Amino acid sequence: MSRVRITVRIIENDSVPGSPKLADAEVHFTSGELGGLTLSGFAVWRAKGDSRQNVTFSSRQFRVRGERRNFSMLRWIAKREAQDRLADVVWRAYRRHRQESDEPSST
Repeated sequence: MSRVRITVRIIENDSVPGSPKLADAEVHFTSGELGGLTLSGFAVWRAKGDSRQNVTFSSRQFRVRGERRNFSMLRWIAKREAQDRLADVVWRAYRRHRQESDEPSST
């Protein structure tokens, strides 16, 4: 079994200025048993009234007896830390993307 490697693609949200949604993100599996697949539906958000950001995962809404609920498409198995690690990977990719886009071009 080969080691699974990933890259994170950041798609900035430029369509609505001032929107709390900063970017969408996709996790691309570049090698290993999941190589060639993409996991989409991540988003980076600006927290209300705060300078912090938050990463959310893909989910689907459904209703039970009129109550709206969400079903997370990516869930942790034994420990929540696994999901937190992936959120941190997406957050770090977003920060790198912003740093690179803020650097002046050398051309």
